[in-house]
Amino acid sequence: MRKQINKILLFSIFMFATLFSCTSEEDLDTKAPESVTNISVTPTNGGGVINYSLPTDDDILYVKAVYTNSQGEEVFRVSSKHTSAIEVNGLNQTTPLKVKIYVVDESENSSEAAEIEFTPLKSFIFLVQESIQITPDLGGVKIAWDNIASKTVFVYVHILDGANEIIRILSSNNAQENIFIRGLASTEMTFSTKVEDFDGNITDLEDKGKYTPFFEEKIDKSTWSLMSGQSINGNAYEGRTVNFWDDIVDTVETDADNSYFIATRDNNGGSLNFPLDIVIDFNKNVKIQRFIVWQRAYWYNGGGVTYHYQEENLKSFNLYASTDNQTWNLLGEFDIGDPRDGAGNISAAAFQEAIDGHEFSLDNTSDTFRYLKFQMTSNYGSTQLTVGSEITLFGLDNL
Repeated sequence: MRKQINKILLFSIFMFATLFSCTSEEDLDTKAPESVTNISVTPTNGGGVINYSLPTDDDILYVKAVYTNSQGEEVFRVSSKHTSAIEVNGLNQTTPLKVKIYVVDESENSSEAAEIEFTPLKSFIFLVQESIQITPDLGGVKIAWDNIASKTVFVYVHILDGANEIIRILSSNNAQENIFIRGLASTEMTFSTKVEDFDGNITDLEDKGKYTPFFEEKIDKSTWSLMSGQSINGNAYEGRTVNFWDDIVDTVETDADNSYFIATRDNNGGSLNFPLDIVIDFNKNVKIQRFIVWQRAYWYNGGGVTYHYQEENLKSFNLYASTDNQTWNLLGEFDIGDPRDGAGNISAAAFQEAIDGHEFSLDNTSDTFRYLKFQMTSNYGSTQLTVGSEITLFGLDNL
């Protein structure tokens, strides 16, 4: 009896498998879609945009363009069924290029190839190279270029200072870019550049000339004074407003360097509404290009825990300059940023940045000015008080 049951069970399994197999084979789509038609192409700098008409198949998944790039590698680009164009790029040639275009359906069937041949325009990396301008600046140079393709480029800047060569790699996909290279001595140097795209195409190294960075110095703070009538009251507890430029940076380890301002709500008219201004008279004329700002670091009863990024610390601010303490020119809007993740954790790198000081650069070297307005626009959340430790400016002093 048991053997008979086993035979029946095996026969049932066999029949089910056979039926399922036949059904699967019958349902399997092996018909290839039709090819694209009405193909045209618009050459671009380093590629081209191919337009076409899709077939009427109702199960089209995507369109694929296959071609050999300028490095001799076969590559492909894909485009959704919801568009009728595909871009091929990453080319460094002005010779004809053959492209095969396939329609792929939901069952991964490919159509026959539709072919088109066109000649790309000169790659945008050469246009970037041609547009590069170098301008001496404080403590370095400014590198500017145009990128009509708005695609990622890597600009290699070779700086020859006597027998020593420095190489800086700059990257951007902005249509117009200005980037400073800092930390250079005020001596004549030879600059050369080459430009690479994301696909490995690269120009030759080209001499861009000799330039001498301007001398940069730290702005001496011994002459600075507070314009108290235009500033917040930062004198609370151990804090003093003038501590913001006493050349003492607060540290985590000890309270012996309690050098910061503390602006409380009670000492400022019963409210702590942003923006909050600290106005400084340098008692001399200066130009600046960059500066460093430090947060308060020491935390009483914190058990060695850092105070950086706590809710009372300054976060964002604007800088204004004036020659007469009446008319103010905006130098820039700045934000330290919030490195806290969803759980409130802060990385070791963010803490190290706070310890070293948050460095910012202006878009351009400022005009000569005497008065500085440091206008705080936010802290990390406190409505009770705002604190900050130090500011240091770099540029040309006592003009």
